[in-house]
Amino acid sequence: MSDIAVRVEGLSKQFHIGKKEARYKTLRDSFSDAIAAPFRRVGNLLRGHATGASELDQEFWALKDLSFEIKRGEVVGIIGRNGAGKSTLLKILSRITEPTAGFAEIHGRVSSLLEVGTGFHHELSGRDNIYLNAAILGMKKGDIERKFDEIVSFAEVEKFIDTPVKHYSSGMYLRLAFAVAAHLEPEILIVDEVLAVGDAQFQKKCLNKMRDVSKHGRTILFVSHNMQAVTRLCDRVILLSQGSLLQDGPSDEVVGSYLNSGLGTSAAREWELPNAPGNDVVRLLAVRVRSKDGQVTDAVDIRQPVGIEMEYEVLKPGYVLVSDVGLTNQDGICAFYTLDCDPYWHRQPRPTGHYTSTAWIPGNYLAEGTLIVQANISTFAPYICHVEEDDAVAFHVIDTLDGDSARGDYAGKMYGVVRPLLNWSTQLHDNGSKGTPITSFEVQSADNLK
Repeated sequence: MSDIAVRVEGLSKQFHIGKKEARYKTLRDSFSDAIAAPFRRVGNLLRGHATGASELDQEFWALKDLSFEIKRGEVVGIIGRNGAGKSTLLKILSRITEPTAGFAEIHGRVSSLLEVGTGFHHELSGRDNIYLNAAILGMKKGDIERKFDEIVSFAEVEKFIDTPVKHYSSGMYLRLAFAVAAHLEPEILIVDEVLAVGDAQFQKKCLNKMRDVSKHGRTILFVSHNMQAVTRLCDRVILLSQGSLLQDGPSDEVVGSYLNSGLGTSAAREWELPNAPGNDVVRLLAVRVRSKDGQVTDAVDIRQPVGIEMEYEVLKPGYVLVSDVGLTNQDGICAFYTLDCDPYWHRQPRPTGHYTSTAWIPGNYLAEGTLIVQANISTFAPYICHVEEDDAVAFHVIDTLDGDSARGDYAGKMYGVVRPLLNWSTQLHDNGSKGTPITSFEVQSADNLK
């Protein structure tokens, strides 16, 4: 048996934007249209709409000449900006839509979750929909019954399992849909960004389940904008841009390229006077994320320091201005705020001029994931916030598996908004010496705060 689970060759998909399907017209319809056409055209012109059929038909290629292979048991992430063609690709692989050119071969039973409630019948109960979806996948009744309780428990819908799903909340719908897709032993599991609809706890639950599925040698295709989830779950990542394959390789390399290319988060924002954020006292001109070597970057190695740079123009002298930045992770949790404590300017009024302030965050301090930066400039006596720029920039912290970060050789989920690499010391004691150490082993990390 071939070890190829998915084979895509020259795959292309074209859509026609605005074109309506023609229907059969009677003589009466044609006569009526001929009389009404001038009036309809005038009305369209007044409303600014297209007036001719040629203006209503625009070609759009969602996918263009896409080719790749996925082996059995691989966990592959598919990333890219909105409109890159990710969802279109999954719909073709799930046999929901047909390609315009090329082909996609699927070897194995496919279970997909592309939209909330895909494949569910609104009038049927949760129980009936479980059996219906399993039967469509070709499972036997005994196999369905063996998995039934596990599905219901995972979805947390025990009380409502015999209620028609049209009465479910969107959260219940999503939990049951994912439980069905993941528990019915598919050989290929396809999951789109639909998981972003769920809460953080449910997302973690789903990621853990997909990790368990992958350990049993099943193939997973995972689309997400959550780069932390992609790098943790997937060994390989395919990057799409405008319907074409831009990169295919190890997850950390491809995600890093994606973020550094500007296709992902934005690590720099700039404004021009007089429209820059602020007031007649001070204006914010730029916020940038810089690596240790001074380069603007979206992707930061967890072991390296990262600088948050604020560039601003002081327009009025005599104000004791204090810059500060706040970092929030992708779950909306504030990691920390830090104030400008440069002793040279502490409690000193700023003269007019052009300033750059940089806060350096040490390596092995932040946890992996996406961090959003808020930039502020204030005075404290009295307190006035002159600049408050939410979501100024964002960057991604990547934790490798090299073994010399705070995660060591552990590859699983690590919780928390910070991840310091601390100095540990371990003593081996002689059992008969009442705790007196006979040998001392110390784990000395690099001076990670410099």
